[in-house]
Amino acid sequence: MAAAADTAKPRPKTSPKSIKFLFGGLAGMGATVFVQPLDLVKNRMQLSGQGSKAREYKTSFHAVASILRNEGVRGIYTGLSAGLLRQATYTTTRLGIYTILFERMSKADGTPPNFLMKALIGMTAGATGAFVGTPAEVALIRMTADGRLPADQRRGYTNVFNALIRITREEGVTTLWRGCIPTMARAVVVNAAQLASYSQSKQALLDSGYFRDDILCHFCASMISGLVTTAASMPVDIVKTRIQNMRMIDGKPEYKNGLDVLVKVIRNEGFFSLWKGFTPYYARLGPHTVLTFIFLEQMNKFYKIYFLDS
Repeated sequence: MAAAADTAKPRPKTSPKSIKFLFGGLAGMGATVFVQPLDLVKNRMQLSGQGSKAREYKTSFHAVASILRNEGVRGIYTGLSAGLLRQATYTTTRLGIYTILFERMSKADGTPPNFLMKALIGMTAGATGAFVGTPAEVALIRMTADGRLPADQRRGYTNVFNALIRITREEGVTTLWRGCIPTMARAVVVNAAQLASYSQSKQALLDSGYFRDDILCHFCASMISGLVTTAASMPVDIVKTRIQNMRMIDGKPEYKNGLDVLVKVIRNEGFFSLWKGFTPYYARLGPHTVLTFIFLEQMNKFYKIYFLDS
């Protein structure tokens, strides 16, 4: 026993939890730099044709062309500071909560939680992260929506911090958490749909006999999972977007609650309007995930070389 203990390999060095959380947030922020234009287009599409107005954008490509023509290349990156802050708050909190709960629910011998428990942990972490990230989300929705309004109706936030300060001063601090319930609900739906659909898609691809358990199979399963996740979460997402961007009309809010948003969208714009912005939403989901993991792997690699192995 003693000999076995002496010959046992030492546990590999790993980065501290704080570094893992930091890298998780930074990786999400790095990915956002590349996919922010898709977020902008998705938000514009969801607000297009709001109420009784004519739909401003026919398709996602029409939206991109219109934004570039009217607002320039810089216009396509409107709200980037809010997108970065959202990742810094949402991703870091979600990763932190997930890691803590995962370790708490693991057995003493290191056995990880079962699939159902992992799903519950993921949904809890997602909802908590969404709550923390809601102020940045509100700022992002408003900043990306501004360019579609007439000049005299624009809020004119210069950056995310200017937006947060002005919202607090002009509308009260609770407005920063406007739409937090649908934001948290979306996070729960996304986490649940991703976990279930990815697992099922991967198994179906392997059972078909045309795939092996390799990167191609993982990529195809991810794309199928993204399709299911987008379809499942978009109705909740449009509720969130409309509530966070709404104004007061004659002293009353445009929408009473999330159900009121759904009823008005379906009645005034049609049932399938709940999936406005489907293309940019789906196009954003895959690249953002892939880029996040690429940045995360590179940061972990450099940290290991310069801090753990030195």
